[in-house]
Amino acid sequence: MAYETLFTPTTLGSLNIPNRVIMAPLTRSRTPDSVPGKMQEAYYGQRAGAGLIISEATNISPTARGYVYTPGIWTDEQEAGWKGVVNAVHAKGGRIALQLWHVGRVSHEMVQPNGQQPVAPSALKGEGAQCFVEFEDGTAGQHPTSTPRALETDEIPGIVDDYRQAAIRAKRAGFDMVEVHAANAYLLNQFLATGTNQRTDQYGGSLENRARFPLEVVDAVIEVYGAERVGIRMTPFIELFGLTDDEPEAMAFYMAEQLSKRGLAYLHLNEPNWAGGDITFPAGFRKKMRERFSGSLIYCGNYDADRAETRIQEKTTDAVAFGRPYIANPDLPERFRVNAPLTEPNQETFYGGDEKGYTDYPFMDNGYDRMD
Repeated sequence: MAYETLFTPTTLGSLNIPNRVIMAPLTRSRTPDSVPGKMQEAYYGQRAGAGLIISEATNISPTARGYVYTPGIWTDEQEAGWKGVVNAVHAKGGRIALQLWHVGRVSHEMVQPNGQQPVAPSALKGEGAQCFVEFEDGTAGQHPTSTPRALETDEIPGIVDDYRQAAIRAKRAGFDMVEVHAANAYLLNQFLATGTNQRTDQYGGSLENRARFPLEVVDAVIEVYGAERVGIRMTPFIELFGLTDDEPEAMAFYMAEQLSKRGLAYLHLNEPNWAGGDITFPAGFRKKMRERFSGSLIYCGNYDADRAETRIQEKTTDAVAFGRPYIANPDLPERFRVNAPLTEPNQETFYGGDEKGYTDYPFMDNGYDRMD
């Protein structure tokens, strides 16, 4: 297939990008001390050919964590570590956004400071939900999540400020953009969904109330970066970690309209079939989202280059994000461009470990593999 649009430049807000192949956020669990280092500099630098790299989900505070070995952005050391990553990407001509993350109820006391309860919109445990903890013997692994406590109304402004401070640190580190993580059944998604938000204050009940906290977060981040450098990721219709929602389409449309009013740079939608399932968007959903959101639209979920080109040509999306293909193909856009075969990733090295399965995947260079 000839790719007439996938490799054309476009803009996300005020950021010019050279192609429409986006690197999706990918948790890799390779920062045992939560501080990015030389290994992350190499990993992200290798993938600088993306139109935009969206970083792995990054915790905004100690209480935002649900997984050990994931990075943060609440300390000077973490900020300095991310600055090294940004510099490595920029040195190779790339662009990178930091994804801001709070897991909410997808956590356990073992991961929380001083063994405290995780927080959520309501005190509802996610049925079947697992987080990633470190055990007393020093090993790490999956563990059922704890029952969270409901956030008090007067605590919510403090979490909004955690997002604001994280954005300030991201800007000092040099990130081109930030992405608010409101997807995948984590905290902001928990507020949006009817099944996880049973509050009776101004943050619960009606559709507008359930969206209030996520929009307050977006507004706080806009104060730091300007709307033209802020994106958001959402997952309407997803069923994950026990999250359910009776109004996913209505909420998606409402959020799109509210974000459009704010002039947000992009809306990144992770499709419900991202894990290989058969759940898809309702008929006409993409067209209706286009009508409601004036910024750029990015879709992600089991795409290949041909399907991405088709979506862009039909004008339902402006760019497409790729996750798993980027794990094993650091030069993914170039492979797409010349129809080269893709390396298959080793699932055993997705999470945790060292350089193996992280920075040692081969590049394609005029038909020959090379190491960077």
